[in-house]
Amino acid sequence: MTEPTPEQSAAPSSPEGLAAALERTGYLPDEGLATAAYLALAMQRPLFLEGEAGVGKTALAHALAEVTGRPLYRLQCYEGLEASQALYDWDFGRQLLHLRAAEAAHAADDPAALEASLYDRRFLLARPLLQALEDSPSVLLIDEIDRADDEFEAFLLELLSDFTISIPELGTVRTTTPPLVVLTSNRTREVHDALKRRCLYHWLAHPDFDREVAILRARLPAVTERLAREVARATASLRRLDLLKPPGVAEAMDWATALHTLGAGELDPDTAARTLGAVLKYREDTERVQGSVKEALFGA
Repeated sequence: MTEPTPEQSAAPSSPEGLAAALERTGYLPDEGLATAAYLALAMQRPLFLEGEAGVGKTALAHALAEVTGRPLYRLQCYEGLEASQALYDWDFGRQLLHLRAAEAAHAADDPAALEASLYDRRFLLARPLLQALEDSPSVLLIDEIDRADDEFEAFLLELLSDFTISIPELGTVRTTTPPLVVLTSNRTREVHDALKRRCLYHWLAHPDFDREVAILRARLPAVTERLAREVARATASLRRLDLLKPPGVAEAMDWATALHTLGAGELDPDTAARTLGAVLKYREDTERVQGSVKEALFGA
């Protein structure tokens, strides 16, 4: 694990201090988000971030890990995710090799001792939840919790209550310093109130024009001010359309990068039409915008 710098070791003492530290990493939070993140750190409470895809929920967890000097462990949620897949598993292959080696060395004469040796910590494969507890303090990112099932959500609620994990063969794992937990949701379904009540909550909206320009300039310094402003303005126009998937900040950065890669110093209708695949991810959205690029993006 990388040792934190002195600046990282000293936790920000105010929302303004945390905002400044996050800005140094290239993440530009607004006042409300900086306050929510600061309180999550100071109160040791999970932070539940909800909003459209691409508004910077996942990026905040990475920035917080960088600011605090903590290791980041990410659990990507999906339908059918089970607690065992998020906690730990046993390395059956290594256990089998150990069993064969013990038999060859005639160590199998003591079945109880052999069984105990099979469930040694060295054969345990730690998954993100266990890793975050063992490598404390840490940042635990539980990404897209809305994709997981109700059963996993209920398990997670229990885990976040006391930050302990029981391993029948080894005992209970506890942590002295709870990880900073960041949960994200794209709101594809409603997450149960019980889990939200356990957390501090913040809704991330798309940034306003000036903030998006600042984000593009901070994250993509090679992109000119003019191009950043034109991309931000065009992206905002796309969000006002009735699209299947309105573009987020991540897509705006992809678009600006694509245009810069092509050597474009400005965004014109022809270049915009040719690079829509960088900002729109559905065929229906692309076809709709391509049919009237000037009207959709430039109001002409």
